[in-house]
Amino acid sequence: MLLCTLPLLAACRQEEDPPIDTRPLPSVAASPFVCDLVPLEAVRLMTGLRDPIIKGAFDMTVGQQIDKLDYGTGSCRVYQPTGNKPKVLQITLSPAGSEHEVEWEISQGARRLPEIVPGGIGSYGQNGPADDARAAAMLVHGYDRVIVELVHGVKGRDNAADVVAMMKLIAPKLILDATPAPEQTKD
Repeated sequence: MLLCTLPLLAACRQEEDPPIDTRPLPSVAASPFVCDLVPLEAVRLMTGLRDPIIKGAFDMTVGQQIDKLDYGTGSCRVYQPTGNKPKVLQITLSPAGSEHEVEWEISQGARRLPEIVPGGIGSYGQNGPADDARAAAMLVHGYDRVIVELVHGVKGRDNAADVVAMMKLIAPKLILDATPAPEQTKD
């Protein structure tokens, strides 16, 4: 009797939890986009959410408005529609980057990002257990900084690879639009 019940319980369990999509994130950013620059399909894959709540935007002209310099700021935040861990992903652009910050992260065990934009330096890593891993990637170019933080990873996915792949999708647009920062301007 017990042997007949176990397959039935396993079948019910599979119906409750949809299978995890372990495909890698796309290598090219394609519409539809959220927060104007972030591919929705990549967000869905790395968060496991079909209908996430998305908030935020990037303002690539804020530097011109504030102090006549070319930089942008903003964030894109992704939330679960329900549950006790509402925020699952945050992407931030700020003019607060520092190569020293990246080197410190690497000295603390983070891995070096591959080159994503010429002259950029970055790090990435993963913390926590595999079923609820936090992963983050940071890319700095002058004072410009992009951070991709996966607050709540998906069990069965390579969360560290996901933040690196998302960085490759969005950072070239964010960093290059945000430059030249004050230190990068040439006369």
